[in-house]
Amino acid sequence: MELSPESPDFVTALARGIDILLVFSREKPELTLSEVSALANVAPATARRSLLTLQALGYVRSHGRRFVLTPRVLKLSASFLSSMNMQEVANQYLQDVVDQTGDSSSVAVLDNGEALYIASVTSKRSVRLTAGLGTRYPAYATSLGRVLLAYLPPDRLDRYFAETDLRKLTEKTETDPTELRAILAEIRANGVASIQDELDYGVVSVSVPVFADSGAVVAAVNCSTSPSRISREEMLASRLPLLQVTSRQISETLRHNPALVHSVLGY
Repeated sequence: MELSPESPDFVTALARGIDILLVFSREKPELTLSEVSALANVAPATARRSLLTLQALGYVRSHGRRFVLTPRVLKLSASFLSSMNMQEVANQYLQDVVDQTGDSSSVAVLDNGEALYIASVTSKRSVRLTAGLGTRYPAYATSLGRVLLAYLPPDRLDRYFAETDLRKLTEKTETDPTELRAILAEIRANGVASIQDELDYGVVSVSVPVFADSGAVVAAVNCSTSPSRISREEMLASRLPLLQVTSRQISETLRHNPALVHSVLGY
């Protein structure tokens, strides 16, 4: 059920508190009251009350005029990850991929326009980017994210492009909406996405969708490594069959865990 902010059942104070937690990021780990107010688009008085409440609950602390999140915020995601247990479900299959290829392998879902990693096994090789549980990357610049975007309904995809700041992360990042839509259409037709040097230099990856019994795409699974080890074309040829098997294995396991599927589909 979708609830509009105008509904009498909508708790505005709760929504504002969550919005304020979300304005903190890796790029902006410390914020003043005025910065929080501007980023959350709320009045300074509202931001102040929310921050003081969050501070009383232990989710925020202050030093001088600046506020930072505390480790307690991890409890908010820990309950979800524990109840889902996707890492446990997928780990054995991802480990098989890592053992056979030497690549890293992860499962992600789409959350607020980002690829959110909910299971991951990292290779022992040195890589440019290491993704652990809870890691987020812009969906348009990752193979996992592009798979998830490719299977969105047209209206949700339109909304994604309308709301997303498509900025270049490297010189090779595709940011033209028309080109990205064409790429997504090809991914939907072929069931596979690949990128090289778009999220970061020295990263090449291939991803395929993970389906529920209903046919809905609930997640995506990938291989990622360095192009110094293998080219994008070679990776597509050699990793695709393995990833397709892994996708089917995860899908079959999810079929026996409907609560897990429902949780993932909540995104």
